[in-house]
Amino acid sequence: MKIGELAKETGLTAKTIRFYEGIQLLDDPGRTESGYRQYGTEDVERLEFIKKAKRLGLSLDEIRDILKIRALSQSPCVHVRALLDQKLEQVDAVIRQLEEFRQALQQLGAGSHEVVEQAAGQPCICGIIEKGIDADGQVAMAWVERRRK
Repeated sequence: MKIGELAKETGLTAKTIRFYEGIQLLDDPGRTESGYRQYGTEDVERLEFIKKAKRLGLSLDEIRDILKIRALSQSPCVHVRALLDQKLEQVDAVIRQLEEFRQALQQLGAGSHEVVEQAAGQPCICGIIEKGIDADGQVAMAWVERRRK
């Protein structure tokens, strides 16, 4: 099959397929006499694997490493398990950060009524934003904590 057919079969663009060839995720295809790329079912399977791996959050470099391990006739599953454990740790860290941010936003919003009243007639644009974000761009937790008391 030609690249357009492969693209249609896999739901990828021809540009993406050529990119994957260029970064060696996909083997260089054979060519027809007229120079067209020629693909087979193994290319469809490889591209489907790449799509699934990407959906799990694996980078193209990580996917390439997995494919290299497999090319050595070894099972990459132990390596994949370690990668997925790392991804899980990263997701957990992001969730913790988002929970902290959510809590800070809730607390900031809870104390905002008083700030709105204090800001009336002040030269600031919005006291909630100006008092709620410190110079480093972080939610000013000290201000939020003061609002609790």
